[in-house]
Amino acid sequence: ANMPKIGQYRNYGKTFKKPRRPFEKERLDGELKLVGEYGLRNKRELWRVQMVLSKIRNAARTLLQLDDDDPKRIFEGTALMRRMYKYGLLNETQDKLDYVLALQPNDFLERRLQTVVFKQGLAKSIHHARVLIKQNHIRVGKQVVNIASFMVRVDSQKHVDFSLTSPFGGGRPGRCKRKNAGKGGDAEDDE
Repeated sequence: ANMPKIGQYRNYGKTFKKPRRPFEKERLDGELKLVGEYGLRNKRELWRVQMVLSKIRNAARTLLQLDDDDPKRIFEGTALMRRMYKYGLLNETQDKLDYVLALQPNDFLERRLQTVVFKQGLAKSIHHARVLIKQNHIRVGKQVVNIASFMVRVDSQKHVDFSLTSPFGGGRPGRCKRKNAGKGGDAEDDE
């Protein structure tokens, strides 16, 4: 059972990029608004989304510089667009690469599991949604997902639900409720 010791030498790339100017009032206000609106933990979560977006836009920009009938543009362009449709960032009618350049961080934040759980009414607030996900109450399909930033695909959006083991999804009641039931008092479960 000797594990190969390859994992020690992995180089990890940075997943986010700090803003060039740390104290621009306008940007700070805009970031804070998004962090509050989507219940993010910190600015880094927003910067991470911005970095993903900038990579996608760079890819689209380089493809747009090629000729329309360039095989690389056709092949990679369709692959990029398919990815956009799969994650619900664009709809099928927006079939040009120019639409990718017009994407905003909001479009990505709308597709996070946290936002989807809140919008579907499984949680009372966006912050409640994050807690539910972290405490293993939410599943996507059959799989319990406890990552708030999980990107929900279009085809799995209707399968977002309470997990089967969760007190909200038909599992056994939570710790407090069981404790109180033993005492005879029937208190609300507060998990």
